[in-house]
Amino acid sequence: MLLRLARPLHLLLAALTYVFGAGIADYLGKPFAANPFWLGLAMILLAQAAMNLLPEVFRLDVEPLLENETRAQRRSLRSAVLYISGAFLAALTLIAFFLYNKSQFPLASFFFLLLSLFVILAHALPLLRLANRGLGEFLLAVQIAYIVPSFAFTLQAGETHRFLALAVPLTLLAFACFIAGNFQTFAQDRKLNRATFLTRLGWERVVPLHHLIVLLAYLLFAMSPLLGLSLSLIWSLFLTFPFALFQIFLLRNISLGAKPNWVLLNANALAVFALTTYFLAVTFWIR
Repeated sequence: MLLRLARPLHLLLAALTYVFGAGIADYLGKPFAANPFWLGLAMILLAQAAMNLLPEVFRLDVEPLLENETRAQRRSLRSAVLYISGAFLAALTLIAFFLYNKSQFPLASFFFLLLSLFVILAHALPLLRLANRGLGEFLLAVQIAYIVPSFAFTLQAGETHRFLALAVPLTLLAFACFIAGNFQTFAQDRKLNRATFLTRLGWERVVPLHHLIVLLAYLLFAMSPLLGLSLSLIWSLFLTFPFALFQIFLLRNISLGAKPNWVLLNANALAVFALTTYFLAVTFWIR
């Protein structure tokens, strides 16, 4: 149960974007630092697991954590999730302190770590709980597709670089992926009063906004020469563009009343984001 709540798929996506960020540093000729790389990977996995688990502690009572759960079971599971999340964040802090003592934790990495912790807490804690204000998908996209690769890069390079701007369109694709994933549970989310991006704005607004986000992501990728990156270097990521158009086509048909194929929609949306990240990572590591 705890493994399911930690969302292993999100952990895999975070690991993939982490490799992408480190790949940019390798492409720029930065010496590979094995210790910060592997410990940094452990840190982002701990952070992502905590981000996925913490909201479950404060989930509304109308949303069961377990099927046919008793009040005692719910209390017990909530306590376990809270303690495990706290342990993950404590372990993350200890790793950061270890790297700092070894002079392997640059100031730029510290900034992205603080940003990650802010996103995690703002996502879940009752004071803000942005996950319950329709911003959960956006914060998740920022964490996985922007903060994680930036953190990976700074651990290797010790500073930021203009090439990290590639994480912006990648974040848009991640956001579109998570938006598409909400359509399958839209009716249940409304029934349980879950505040997702989709239930907050309504599908009539979200569908065209989703299309705009996807197209804007590829437009920003196409503007990479402004960063000093030749399109001949990153051309492989545009192989996912037909899948992105197919994602738009599927959602458009659903909005027009066609019978939805949720498996195809979710798999396609995931493939667009994951394959784009993969092509970018491979490009920077092998060049």
